Amino acid sequence: MRIDSYMAVNQVYGPNKTRRSPYASSASPKDALEISDFGNAYQVAKTAAKESSPVREDRVAEIKEQLANGTYNVPLTAVAEKMASQLLG
Repeated sequence: MRIDSYMAVNQVYGPNKTRRSPYASSASPKDALEISDFGNAYQVAKTAAKESSPVREDRVAEIKEQLANGTYNVPLTAVAEKMASQLLG
């Protein structure tokens, strides 16, 4: 083994110093986030949906009143259509 060859290789693979680019600014870049109009509208709709009740209390009260009075009537064709749609697909 030749020591002089080892020293030459050691210099090639020696510690490297980090160099700064002359084009880099001294201030570090800041990250930014911009939300699109669609994103804003989606967020508003999502919040409104979360805050609203899934049950329409006014409609439930109306149907309960009709049931109590005996005036609640569902057309037979509507029932048949709903059953067919559930069975077929």
